[in-house]
Amino acid sequence: MTAASAAAADAPVTLMVQTRIRDGQEDAFGRWQARISAAVAGQPGFLEQSVMPPNPPAQPDWVILQRFSSQSGAVAWLRSDKRQALVAEAQGLLAGLDDVHLVPDGAGGALPAPASAVIATKVKPGQEAAFRRWEQRIAAAQARAPGFQGYRFQPPVPGVQEDWLAILRFDSDRTLQGWMDSPERQALLAESAAFTEAFHARIVRTGFEPWFAGGGAAAGQAVPPAWKQNMVVIALLYPVVFLFGAAVQTPFLIRDAGLPFWFALFIGNVVSVLLLSRLVPWVGKRLGWWLTPGGRRDWRRDVAGAGVMLGIYAACLLVFSQV
Repeated sequence: MTAASAAAADAPVTLMVQTRIRDGQEDAFGRWQARISAAVAGQPGFLEQSVMPPNPPAQPDWVILQRFSSQSGAVAWLRSDKRQALVAEAQGLLAGLDDVHLVPDGAGGALPAPASAVIATKVKPGQEAAFRRWEQRIAAAQARAPGFQGYRFQPPVPGVQEDWLAILRFDSDRTLQGWMDSPERQALLAESAAFTEAFHARIVRTGFEPWFAGGGAAAGQAVPPAWKQNMVVIALLYPVVFLFGAAVQTPFLIRDAGLPFWFALFIGNVVSVLLLSRLVPWVGKRLGWWLTPGGRRDWRRDVAGAGVMLGIYAACLLVFSQV
């Protein structure tokens, strides 16, 4: 093993699993997922896990991200008897096979992003050099596509991941789909038939998009960039949490009802999320001029909207500092 490969093996990695569940099996899969989450928590080298449920129609799959301190730790989990037994139990719940990929951390193009595509390609034996040359061409082409945010290219990991893996990141479903359907990409894919056996792509959506898709973005319209979504959520979350804490949590739940702080805080979080699920779409619709303006991007509009958000932050801080 070279020094470079040894360093890569010791670097943190994310194990990404995409799976599709049979209709009517969602509850059973949730119970199974809780068991596998408990099992991986005890695995040496395990750091954290994120589970993203489906968001049809754009994302019909469950996406599970499990982060490990090293590639060897992730591979050990993949090959463990405990995981193999749990995966065997879940086969009746699945519609098709899982996609399982190892993605090194700290590189451009890794998940999460507002809109991502995971593309796995099986290359014909002996055609690896031709595939690499082609991959450089398509990487250059997609970097010029509107909304492009990043790209990650990962060669096979022998015994674990036999396909070549590419992860594309775009700022919205609309721009990602625009590139996926573009004539330029279709022409490049046609050229790759000489040295590839098969490929398939899956779309992944992350973040607060469901809230904004229900308000600020109409059907078929782009979902706002992640930084705009985050600014709106903070502008609403801070006053909701503060006001609920001052008006309900402290005087009633803690002082009058005698609930411990940790339980009162949990209730506050539940109420905050429920309120935001209503407030964010309502506010997003009224900020459509900034969140999803359509047409060419205008930096002056972006700055104006960000200024409005910063003004809301400042007003909340000023008012609440007097309470």
